Parts: sequence; C-alpha cells; structure tokens
Amino acid sequence: METAEIQRRFLKFFESNGHTVVPSAPLPAFEDPNLLFVPAGMVPFVPYFLGQATPDWNRATSVQKCIRTPDIDEVGKTSRHGTFFQMNGNFSFGDYFKEQAIRFAWDLTTGSVESGGLGLDGDRIWATVYLDDDEAIDIWHRQIGLPLDRIVRRGQADNMWSMGIPGPCGPCSELYYDRGPDYGPEGGPEVDEDRYLEFWNLVFMQNIRGGGPAKEGYEVTGDLPKKNIDTGMGMERMAALLQGVDNMYETDQVRPIIDKASQLTGKRYGVSTSHTASESHPDDIRFRVIGDHVRSSLMLIGDGVVPSNEGRGYVLRRLMRRAIRAVRLLGYDKPAMPELLPVAMERMSTAYPELRTDFERISSYAYGEEEAFLQTLKHGTTILDTAVSETKSEGGRTLSGSKAFELHDTYGFPIDLTLEMAEEQGLSVDQEAFRQLMTEQRQRAKADAAARKTGHADLSAYWQILQEQGPTDWKAYETLETESRVIGLLKDGQSIPVAKSGDIVEVVLDRTPFYAESGGQHADAGKLVGPNLFAEVVDVQRPVKKLVVHKVRVLEGDLALGDAVEASVDGEWRLGARQAHSGTHVVHAALREVLGPTALQSGSFNRPGYLRLDFSWRSKLSDETRSEVEEVSNKAVRDDLPVAVKYMTLPEAKDFGAVALFGETYDETVRVVEIGGPWSRELCGGTHVSHSAQIGPLVLTGESSVGSGQRRVEAATGMEAYRYLARERDLVSQIAEEIGAQRGDVLERVRAILQRSKDAERELATLQAKAVSGRAAEFAAAAKQVGAVKVAAVQAPEGTKGGDVRNLATQIRGHLPEGEPGVAAVVATAGGKASIVVAANKAAQAQHVSAAQLVKAALSGKGGGNDEIAQGGGVPADQAPQLLDAVVRAIAA
Repeated sequence: METAEIQRRFLKFFESNGHTVVPSAPLPAFEDPNLLFVPAGMVPFVPYFLGQATPDWNRATSVQKCIRTPDIDEVGKTSRHGTFFQMNGNFSFGDYFKEQAIRFAWDLTTGSVESGGLGLDGDRIWATVYLDDDEAIDIWHRQIGLPLDRIVRRGQADNMWSMGIPGPCGPCSELYYDRGPDYGPEGGPEVDEDRYLEFWNLVFMQNIRGGGPAKEGYEVTGDLPKKNIDTGMGMERMAALLQGVDNMYETDQVRPIIDKASQLTGKRYGVSTSHTASESHPDDIRFRVIGDHVRSSLMLIGDGVVPSNEGRGYVLRRLMRRAIRAVRLLGYDKPAMPELLPVAMERMSTAYPELRTDFERISSYAYGEEEAFLQTLKHGTTILDTAVSETKSEGGRTLSGSKAFELHDTYGFPIDLTLEMAEEQGLSVDQEAFRQLMTEQRQRAKADAAARKTGHADLSAYWQILQEQGPTDWKAYETLETESRVIGLLKDGQSIPVAKSGDIVEVVLDRTPFYAESGGQHADAGKLVGPNLFAEVVDVQRPVKKLVVHKVRVLEGDLALGDAVEASVDGEWRLGARQAHSGTHVVHAALREVLGPTALQSGSFNRPGYLRLDFSWRSKLSDETRSEVEEVSNKAVRDDLPVAVKYMTLPEAKDFGAVALFGETYDETVRVVEIGGPWSRELCGGTHVSHSAQIGPLVLTGESSVGSGQRRVEAATGMEAYRYLARERDLVSQIAEEIGAQRGDVLERVRAILQRSKDAERELATLQAKAVSGRAAEFAAAAKQVGAVKVAAVQAPEGTKGGDVRNLATQIRGHLPEGEPGVAAVVATAGGKASIVVAANKAAQAQHVSAAQLVKAALSGKGGGNDEIAQGGGVPADQAPQLLDAVVRAIAA
C-alpha cells in the first residue's frame, strides 16, 4: 500500500467518524517561539489543549508535516532516526477520551483492506501503557481483547508524553507491531524495538508539566481545563509495515531517491544483509542519508525555508551539505541535486501537489546551494592541502583537531571528508581533540536551546491576561486613537500594580489603535495619555495570538492597572509606514513583472520611508534591470492605482490569484490586499495607502545577495525618497564644482582623472622597481663571507613590492662572484608584516645549501619553494632583521 493511499485511508476513516480534516501547518513553527520546526502532529493544536483558544470543532484529524533535528548525525545509522516525517493524528478537544481513542486505533489498524482499514494482524500487536494507568489496561484487555502478556507498563520516559518543555502532557499508550524473529529476539518492546516497531502513540492529554528534563524527572503541575486526545501514527513506519520493507528509507517515498543515487554512483544499496540498520555497511548509511535529507530539503524549501547560516536556514543548509557529501563519498563528483530532487518531487507531489507547481522556485534554491557548497569543498580542499603540507614539513603525522574543527565549523568542510583526504596523504586526524571541540560547540547550542525553552514560561503571564481579560480589541485598521483601559502591566516579565516615571514597562490595553510588528511591518510609535500621565510607546508586539502588548516608557506621572488612557498613534509615523508597506507590494509586483513569476518574495521589512525585500533570484541584477524595476514601480505610483482590501477563505484567496508569502501563517479567513486589481494581489495583514500615488516617489537604493539563490533590494519611499534624491543631486553638484566640470560631464571627467592617477601609479612603480634593481650590484658587493658561502643579506628599500623583492633577490645572486657559492636573502615589510626571499646559486646548491631550507629555518618551518629560490612571510614587520640573522646562522651551521 503506497504512502499516499495510507494518508487517504487515515483521513477518510476519521472523517467518517465525525472528525474535521485540518490541513497540515507549515514545517516552520512560526507561532511558537520555542521551536524552529513543528516536531509533532499536535503542535498546531496546543492552544486548544491549553484552553487558550476555542476550536471550531470538537474532533479533528490531520496529516502533519514534521521535522526533528536533534539527531541529524544518527540518520541512516538506525531504522528509527529521520528528519522529515509525517504524523497522522486524530484529536479530541473535550469530546471522547481513552476508550474511543483506543477503539478508533484498533479498528483502523486491524480493519480489512477491503473495508478501508490497514489490514494489520491483531495477533501481532502489543500495547504499552503508563505505570499506573489501570484504566487503559482494562480497555485494551476487556474491550479490545488484547492478552495481558502483550500489554506492558512503562515509566515516564516512555509513556508520559510532552513536547519536552513546559506545556500540555499526559499518559500515553503506544502500539507496537511484531515483525518476527528475523528482526530480533522475542519478549516485547522492552526487549527489542527493532523487532517490535512502534507505529502509533495514543496520548491521553490531561495534565500540564513544568520545567525540568525533557523526558523524565519533571513535575506534573496541574490538570488541563478539559481531557483531550492527541494521537500520532507514524506515516513512514506504517508504510514500512504495509510495504514489507525493513525501514522508512525503503518506503515508496524515499527508496526511489536512493535508487537514483545508486544509479549515479554505480554503488549498490543493500550491501548489508542484516535487517538492523545499526549494523549497516557505511555505503548503505550514506544512501539513507541521501534519501532522507534530499526529501527533507525538498519539503523545507517547499514551506519557505531557504539556506542560510542561522536558524531554520542553517538546518536546511546542513541537511543539504550532508546529502551532497554522502553522494561524493559514494564516488559521484558532479552536481547531484538536479538528478535527485526531481525524483523526490515526483514521489511527494502525489500527497503535496503544490511541490510540483512550485518546483521551479524550490529547485533554484537547492541547485544554487549545491553550487555554493561545491565551491566550499574546493576552497576547503585547498586549505586542507596547506594544513597537510605544514604538518608534514614539521615532521608531524597527525592533523590537529583544531584545524579539522576550523574546516568543519568555518568552511562547512565535513569531518568525514577531512579524515578520508588526510588518510590519502598519509596523515591521521586528532579526532579526540576534534570531538572535544564539537562537544563544546554542542553544549553551547544546548545552552542556547535551553534559553529558548524558557520562553514558554515567559509567555505564561500573557496567556493569563488573555484568559482572564480576553483578546485585545484591535482597531489599527480603523482609527489612530482609542479610549482604552490598562488590563495588564508587566515589568521584567512580572505583573506589577503601578509603573512610575522613568520606568519601561509592558502594557496591555483592552483596545488599541497601535499596529503590532508583524508581516515585515515595523510597529507603530505613539503615546499613552491620562489625567496625570504621559508615556511614550516605543514598541508594539503580539507575543501570543490575539493579545497586543505595548512597550512603554513612562515620562510623566504614574500608570496603574485599571487606568483609563487615551492611546494615540503618531500620524506621520503611520503614514510613512503605510507608504513603505504599499511600496513593498509595488516593488514585489514590479520584480515579478520584470523577472518573471519565480521572483517570489521570501522576506521583507518596512518602516516609515524605508523598505527591503528579499526574493528568489540566483544572480545579481544588472543596472538596466534595476532601472526597469524602479521604472515599473514608479509608473504604478503615477497611475494612482486603487488599493483594495478583501476578506475570504484561504482556498478562495489562492483561486483569486493572491500570493501567499513564505514565512507567514494564515487563519481560515485571510486578508487580501490588491493594488491595481490583479497586478498585485497578496495575503497581508499590514496597513496600506488607499491609492498608489500616496506612496510618493520610490527609489531603489541597494541590491545585494543574502544567500545562495536569494537577493535583497532596498528602497526609499515618500519624503525619504525625495531626501535621498536631493542628497544624490547635492553630491553630484559638489563633485562637479571640485573638478571644475558641468554636471553632465562629471562621469567622464572623473573617469579621466582616475585613469591619469592609475597611469601615474604604474609609472611610479616602474621607476621604483628600476631604482631598486639598479642597486643589485651594490648589494652584492657588500656580501659577507659566511664559511664557504658569500651571503648578501639585504633589507629591501621601503615600498618594495612582492614581485620586485623576488626580482631583487635573483639580480643580487647574479652579481655574486661566478663559480663561488653565493646566497642572496632579501626581506621586505608591508602592511605590518615581513616577508623573505632567498636565492641560492648553482655553486651553493652543489654545497647542499637549499633556499627552501633557509626560508624554513627563518620562518620556523613555514614557507615554500625549491633549492634555487624560495619565499615565505606573515611574521610581524619588526622581526625582519631576525629573518636575515636566521638565514646567516643556518648557513654558518
């Protein structure tokens, strides 16, 4: 049974049993500050479990896309580790509980294929329950008929479920399937979890957990408002069972990627004969890494994540680089993503058709990232070769762990490749030191993650205000002023009764006209005023859904809970923000008109007078293209296009042609902002002008790269655009006056001046070189006898450049007495550093005097060259005399 069919059957079963089918949330966990990605099917439903929001249904079902990243390095080594997976879930919000959840799971799992079930053999199913959950045991045994010897009690680490952070939790019951003696010893899940494969977890969500360890040892602090059900059936595990394969890597959505990689590399997948992935051949592990990571990369980019050096983008970059590295280690050194990613798309688009329609954008990021990484590998190889040469020249046989870590951490050069390439050149790597540095890095990362997780606890004060006072009555679209009441007052995360003059506090109002920062738009500025109060609003955020929080600096008087205040937005600020946000839409539409529909916005920020927009594009925009985008934008402004706002469902918006921007999440009902009708239609919650002419002039001020396959444009709008042009005009006028030219002739005159300057610099350099070389005979005449060798040790004149130093050394050597051993050593300083060139004549070489060895003697083993001529440098400039002394001492020895 193919994976897409399992998905169809699962959703159909629960829909027929009164559940509403809810679409998967995007992989990035935008709504939860504690998470990078959605790690479980229940995450989008957390507010309903906590009672912080009321769902539109009491029963729901979904197939949620998930990403788990803590064990990326273990992918492929075991049958249980993967990054992207799909979690089939059914949920009850205060409706049914244990008995019905267990019955649903059993009926679907063991129901015949002909009747719409999955057809597993009930005699091979085991169940685990929490230690003291006698109720669950009774349901499994008395109602389902499962023998007691196939029901296992397990502790908190295994059968008490939570997200690993403060929040909802509850005892659970897990279903395992016995795959038979080929997979391990009998005895149930506690004996062997390869043979007994977990495929469904039924969580009886009824408690709240506090802080503490992720798995066990934390305190259960209370009960949820209602008893809920959260179940998760692992799609990939069920597919492995129904398709009769050993693990998730061999299912119909992953195995074709592996087969393609096998075809490319000429290596065979399945070298191992064991059913246990942990005993696999290294090549099999690499194939699994490729299958998992290519599919994961496809799904992440599909949901708007782009490769970068931080956060979600770094996880994606790491996955892609591990996959590319694995392909190369299998022997394929050409770009692999153009071969593998289309295979992943074909397999996944049956369930996610948007992957096919958006594949041009997805592939542009993936292929661009691979190109960049191949250059990284090339650069890293050069650095590694240098490190190997230095190690050998010092007589070492082991590459330092710090150098291996630098290659891994700074250049993204995989440690496996470092080990392999060092071994090819006869060196080992200090893996212990490398692992220690990696451990220190992981500890720092864990500390950062732990700091992130405290954010959930920090949100508790906001959730409490929301529960007690209700959502903010948000009037930002309607007015700039409201009569409001203070319903929440916080300082340093703690509720306080009153704020004094000089305090900076967070204020929650029952209603507000302030726009909270979101969708790339900066928060409003303004003030709160009362009978004895004047306070400045410096920031506005929405830390939890439906609650607006104002960061306020009290300038005069006191501010207390319950106070009535007048909240007013700075009108000029809001006007500038509206101009910039509408300008962002205009620039986005202009980019798509000029470059094509794949130039999709991937991020934006705007504040009064300024906007920046990141978009998918793989190359620098030419001056002509920039001018065209700017012209199209300003024509839209000149044409005074109407700006309209419409509300509709998300499917209606997509049918309407509205662009849903990556990095944003949307409710059931969405807000569509259109400028000029179909010319620009975007889902947007920002504030906008009513006609495009109100944007005022729009000037592109910059264009740059912000990652592989991603560009950024910046622009000024309104009065800021006028001021920008005025500054440019004044600058041109000042330059024209300085060089005595008409404004229209400035460019040609400046080019002529620069050319004359370059010509003069070249002429001066030539004269200096001649002057230096002209002294070669003088320097040779001053040579001193050191043993049997005539040595000219020379400090080059100040300003002598690198090539001239080498020429001077060879010219001095040519002036030394012919037939007698002679060496010229020349040092020069530049940029605070000293370098040395040594040239030995034939007679000196015959006496076993080597220029390369003399340079290494001066530079403690560094430098390069041969017996005839060698050079090196990089030491502080004040050590120049010591370099010459070291050469003389080496010759004397």
